[in-house]
Amino acid sequence: FRRAHTLTVLFILTCALGYVTLLEETPQDTAYNTKRGIVASILVFLCFGVTQAKDGPFSRPHPAYWRFWLCVSVVYELFLIFILFQTVQDGRQFMKYIDPHLGVPLPERDYGGNCLIYDPGNETDPFHNIWDKLDGFVPAHFFGWYLKTLMIRDWWMCMIISVMFEFLEYSLEHQLPNFSECWWDHWIMDVILCNGLGIYCGMKTLSWLSLKTYKWQGLWNIPTYKGKMKRIVFQFTPYSWVKFEWKPASSLRRWLAVCGIIFVFLLAELNTFYLKFVLWMPPEHYLVLLRLVFFVNVGGVAMREIYDFMDDPKFHKKLGQQAWLVAAITATEFLIVVKYDPYTLTLSLPFYITQCWILGIILVLTWTAWRFFIRDITLRYKEIRRQKQEHKYEKDKCLSNGDGHSPILDEQNEDKLRERRL
Repeated sequence: FRRAHTLTVLFILTCALGYVTLLEETPQDTAYNTKRGIVASILVFLCFGVTQAKDGPFSRPHPAYWRFWLCVSVVYELFLIFILFQTVQDGRQFMKYIDPHLGVPLPERDYGGNCLIYDPGNETDPFHNIWDKLDGFVPAHFFGWYLKTLMIRDWWMCMIISVMFEFLEYSLEHQLPNFSECWWDHWIMDVILCNGLGIYCGMKTLSWLSLKTYKWQGLWNIPTYKGKMKRIVFQFTPYSWVKFEWKPASSLRRWLAVCGIIFVFLLAELNTFYLKFVLWMPPEHYLVLLRLVFFVNVGGVAMREIYDFMDDPKFHKKLGQQAWLVAAITATEFLIVVKYDPYTLTLSLPFYITQCWILGIILVLTWTAWRFFIRDITLRYKEIRRQKQEHKYEKDKCLSNGDGHSPILDEQNEDKLRERRL
């Protein structure tokens, strides 16, 4: 049925596109025709993928919605591959075909400078530093971390990623000027207010979703209009609920997986800033926002597929397709940054920053070795020693009876004799 439905939709779409091209006279503008042909090809591919792609772990609001984002992931990855194989100048100028205002170098905004919360030198507005920092990125930080919490579903992992990214901004502010922020902008506005409040609201939403009763009823079986409207709204909530219990310290495999998830999250966050830097896109451009919306939709599916693969590897023998695509997209974005501006990425870290990162890596590796190797060997040695002591104690107790028999065996024999007599 799905194949027949797909062929019907593709046939109708192809006829519609052909009818449009036949009715109008083809313009002589090569660039316009090229863009129109690419858009039509993408639409045909999305139509095919929405009906034929493999279903993911989510079924609400509809499986076709998540198949659509899977196909968008493929299109975006192909676009990144195309950009990767262009020269730096051609790649930047190619962005003009998407938006004529792009392809022009833009100055980066520096959020550092005067870090006084109260500036007595400015009599008209002493708190001007705070108002300058309250731009569109404040609600973006809040809603971003609210949605990331819904994806990760773990308070500790969200806080670690939030704090780690602020350390990355400290470490890389010599490469990107907009990483240079005041201390209170890093820790008070970002970590505590924006990120912390977003994580808190996200955890409250997760708590409500975990307590909600998931008992669905058909729309036409509900008698009242109020019930029908409520059922339509709840169509955009999960079909069932799975609580994520990452348990990173339970095994070496889960610990490495959690570390990999944190690494990919941080790399995707850094790609947001570096991509707009190397491709000359202003921070408020709609392409930057569309990329974030894209990652919100595909990231939730990828996290669920990763968790299912970790939680039950026998049932989920392979990692999900969306998780692989997200990893490939993140890696391709990083390769574009490396190719388009290797000079910025190779700017050496300050010596004290290098020392801090080396110390942190050593601490993590030391804890990993102790938790999953040294500690297990020590516990195994103690268990073997305890078993030997118990065996020796039982042997000495048997010899103390004088008949060479164990008192436990004698008690068991007496119980058997009583049962026979009864």
